[in-house]
Amino acid sequence: MTTAKEILGTHQKALQVNLDPRRYGTFAEIGAGQEVVRWFFRVGGAAGTISKSISAYDMTVSDAIYGKCDRYVARPRLQSMLDYEFRLNQERLQEARGASTAFFVFADTVSARNWKGNNECHGWMGVKFQAAPGDQASQITIHVRMLDNENLLQQEALGIVGVNLLHGAFFLSQEPERVVESLLDGLSVNRVEIDMVEFSGAGFRHVDNRLMSLKLVQLGLSKAAMFSANGEVLQPSEALRKKKVLIERGSFRPVCTVNLDMMESALSKMRQESSVDASEEVVEIMEITMSNLVDPLSRSVDHRDFLARADMLAACGKTVLISDFSEYFRLGAYLSRWTTKRIALVMGAKSLLQLFDEQFYANLDGGILESFGRLFKHDLHLYVYPWKDDASGELRTAINLPLQGELGILHRYLVERGVIVPLDRYDPVCLEARSRDALARIAKGDASWETMVPPHVAEVIKRNGYLGWRDPSAPA
Repeated sequence: MTTAKEILGTHQKALQVNLDPRRYGTFAEIGAGQEVVRWFFRVGGAAGTISKSISAYDMTVSDAIYGKCDRYVARPRLQSMLDYEFRLNQERLQEARGASTAFFVFADTVSARNWKGNNECHGWMGVKFQAAPGDQASQITIHVRMLDNENLLQQEALGIVGVNLLHGAFFLSQEPERVVESLLDGLSVNRVEIDMVEFSGAGFRHVDNRLMSLKLVQLGLSKAAMFSANGEVLQPSEALRKKKVLIERGSFRPVCTVNLDMMESALSKMRQESSVDASEEVVEIMEITMSNLVDPLSRSVDHRDFLARADMLAACGKTVLISDFSEYFRLGAYLSRWTTKRIALVMGAKSLLQLFDEQFYANLDGGILESFGRLFKHDLHLYVYPWKDDASGELRTAINLPLQGELGILHRYLVERGVIVPLDRYDPVCLEARSRDALARIAKGDASWETMVPPHVAEVIKRNGYLGWRDPSAPA
């Protein structure tokens, strides 16, 4: 067994798997060769581990074995591979060695760089396994993006990730966070991105995959991770493919009525646009950045606090994106990677005003112009919700922001171009409902906070004991 600080090399991990007499199973790999199983053949002792190695590379052959599918490098294909091969192992080997053997299947379906160099380089990878002989199956599924520029390097990286995944499943499954931490052992985030991980089955009944998604972003394995309102982990390219996107950034501590009114107003605006088919699906996403999750004093993330926000957004039926994108143009570039449909960032007029603060762009050679050029590069729009200026008492909109000089000219140009869009359908009562004010009232025990949040959010806060929240701006 490994210690908390010990990191084994790929050769050592593969050999440790081969020398475990309980493990026996199948490797099924489509695309990029059989890079994972190769490690287990190479290190020796594979006869005690591998029941079969298969690569159904031809699509007709693959369909004949695993059934027809629309996309071959996709999660449904991976799952059919895992289920089919696991069932075969049990049918063929249970009687002979089931009492002493924990069966497994490792599978991947991958699209590595083609000879033209113009394809998406990614893959689905998973292991379905018994923790002990006779146990019900558990499963770990990941989605991998290969970032190397050469096919051979991508194959090499894929093999290492696969060994890490299989070794983690066998030797670290009691500590799922360590499984995630080990996935890029022997690699770097410059070579591989893992933007989805899911633990399921008998051995992982108590694992909250929302926390595992958070872990991916914390560790830098991915810049962002998504999960649905029911806690299901989502892979961005599949969740957003050919769909329009509305995304609202916030702390959501707590979720207030204004947060939902902003999204409803934005959805109404998107439906009104003549270029948008009203029957098309719009994915509504609430984004929480790592900077909104990390405690400024401890520099750590409070998991209970994170789950509180996730629970509230779930009660509202919203998809959640955790990201490490501090700049909006990076968020826009990330979303445009997955869809060519309309993308709109939903924000308040106060946030739009801050977007014009040039000090935020000191690290860019082109300053604010470079930032805006990159932000609006992919036909992205800003949908702007009104903001009541406490200092002046004025209602600020996307149109009447107090910007002067060159910034004022830039602002007017973007409004006239139609990429900054005012939201005119809103509930004036919601303008007074702000997360910081609600949080302060919760901390003081002032019951009026309930008027500032949707009823179902108030129910979640009270039922789960989130009334102990402290206002981070208040003295400890």
